Amino acid sequence: MRGYFFIATSALLWGVSAVLGRAVFTGELPISGQALHPIDPIILSQTRTSFALLVLLPILVGRRGWQRIKLPTADLVQCVLLGVLGVAASNYFYYVAIQRSSVAIAIIVQYTAPIWVLLYVVVSGQQKASLRKVAAVLVAVTGIVLTIGIVGATAGAKAGAALHLDSWGFFAALLASFSFAFYNVGAHSVLARYDRWRVLVWTLGSAAAVWLVVNPPWKVIATHYAPAQWGFLFVFSAISVLAPFSLYFLALQYIEPTRAIIASCLEPVFSILLASAVLGEVLRPIQMLGIVLVLAAIVIVQMPGRGEREVSVVVEPME
Repeated sequence: MRGYFFIATSALLWGVSAVLGRAVFTGELPISGQALHPIDPIILSQTRTSFALLVLLPILVGRRGWQRIKLPTADLVQCVLLGVLGVAASNYFYYVAIQRSSVAIAIIVQYTAPIWVLLYVVVSGQQKASLRKVAAVLVAVTGIVLTIGIVGATAGAKAGAALHLDSWGFFAALLASFSFAFYNVGAHSVLARYDRWRVLVWTLGSAAAVWLVVNPPWKVIATHYAPAQWGFLFVFSAISVLAPFSLYFLALQYIEPTRAIIASCLEPVFSILLASAVLGEVLRPIQMLGIVLVLAAIVIVQMPGRGEREVSVVVEPME
């Protein structure tokens, strides 16, 4: 039970960070009126990665030096690609989706990543297609259609306005799910050879480096963020990266990864419930059904089949 408690707590923290991000973007969490610009998804993605790295790196290398995180060149290059195309891209598009649509749409669409991973391993010949897998894909796609409000969109103007479909927001969530899937496919072999902290520090490092190119420090300084905003960004990094990942990795000492990944599906549940309670996001019954279908499909995908050796289709959450 201890492992499941750690998983639930990490999922709750990821849910809180999603709601905080949405609240900042919409102005429902005014941090300071002194800044010239509100916090942007790029800044949120950049600082959560950079601050987490600045805290994590000294801890990991402090005792055993750089040998603690050293990687061969080939694996280092792979971690760099995972950091840029996986961590940085997934985080940015996820927060853009939250800003432009809603917490529910952003996280549910992003959480379809296991479905895309499943399609990849089937097409690449690592797994064979089965009725269960095909059903999982169909259930997930149906769930997405219901969640984003395509079906029953005219069933009440007030409810329809509460959870609208923004084209760029949905597309950003879809890109986030593809980036998440890419991370899971690419990280599987690396995590089989090295501990998770070592992989995490290099993926965070490469993500932080690419953000320095995309959004250099002088551009960040030019926004003239207030001290309260910088304080928020540091706290946000702690509750969205350092604390939940620490709890998730700690949980893996007590329960096997497959069970941990399925239990981590609590994250979208917590996120959607918190968004409803704190931000007033309204879900129609048909959209709630869609969310349940997507979560069910994720669990189905990750359940081992009878008499067949499954290739893991998900490594771990990466919010």
